[in-house]
Amino acid sequence: MPSVLLMIGYLTTPTSSTGVSLSEFWAWVRYLAAVAGDPDLRLTRSFADLDAHQKTILSDDFGMGVPMVWLSQRLPLSRIVDGRYFMNRIAASVGASQRRTAKRGPNKSPDFVAQDTSGVWHIVECKGTQSGTQYSKDQLGLAGPPPTGGIAQKRSIEFPPGHTGQRLVSGLSIGVEDGDRSRLTIIDPEPDDPFRLDEAQIYLAEDAAARGVVSKALRLSGFETTAEATAAPLGMYPWTMRSRMRRQEEARSDYVDMRNARAQEELERAERPGMFSENGYRGREQHITLPRPVMLDDSEVTRVVLRQGINEDILAQLRENPTSPDPDFGSFAASAGTETRSTAKGDARSASLRIGDLFRSEIFLD
Repeated sequence: MPSVLLMIGYLTTPTSSTGVSLSEFWAWVRYLAAVAGDPDLRLTRSFADLDAHQKTILSDDFGMGVPMVWLSQRLPLSRIVDGRYFMNRIAASVGASQRRTAKRGPNKSPDFVAQDTSGVWHIVECKGTQSGTQYSKDQLGLAGPPPTGGIAQKRSIEFPPGHTGQRLVSGLSIGVEDGDRSRLTIIDPEPDDPFRLDEAQIYLAEDAAARGVVSKALRLSGFETTAEATAAPLGMYPWTMRSRMRRQEEARSDYVDMRNARAQEELERAERPGMFSENGYRGREQHITLPRPVMLDDSEVTRVVLRQGINEDILAQLRENPTSPDPDFGSFAASAGTETRSTAKGDARSASLRIGDLFRSEIFLD
């Protein structure tokens, strides 16, 4: 479970946003008390009796974390990036400024795009529920016509021959203590009305995936402004482009210059409260006291220690040019080892999440 919690924290951390997000710590503070002491995955009865809104949030988070840990143990994934961010960045790179993807419904982008160590791209849509296995099957959907559920993913992404991997929809039915067991189902539906990339645009996919992964790593390691500059290099949003209108272009340029200055200041402040530098990684360490103790193997867990750091070579390169607006960020990030397989592993009291040589995340239950 610590591995799943690390994965939930990584996946739910926004790639590009302003302000403070609780996603980075939400999983460890809230969900440790949600898991029952059974040998398989089940929720405690108290969490199973939450109101519908809170149950939906938990189901969505576990519906992402569990299958992505399972898949990362079976596919040599190197980069996992939000599908919506991935499509918005590519659309901006090719000048499709009006292209937008829905956040919900059949026209939304897939949850995640993942590249493996051989350069092949995989698409993953995730579903989670506490309403039983039949409801989980309904979420996965039918081929139709018309297609339903996860199979009705209209805005899937189609890569050129030689770059196409798995196209998966996962469904997690979460069990409750003294009740049904949890069940993870993964299917491989055909795409419908895909977002197509040709061979000449693969470098844009590399750029979008690298920015998404490096941005998350920066944010989790405590470099929020630099994460913004990485994810949205030309302005406030990932899809921001240069403008032909003089006033708009001046405003955009001024914003980028201001953010660059803030990012460089952030990167140069080596000594900050809670920050560490160790074995070539720099980041932050958090000690989180739990609202109430959690029992684990007949002993109490009262706090969580979380260490997350990013490769210092990446930080040194970004210090020279925090924005790096040209669409060749993929080759830049590859120098930090993001072509190496990512891993999530652990035991009942600790876990680690590693993205090549780019990022290290560790969790310890005390």
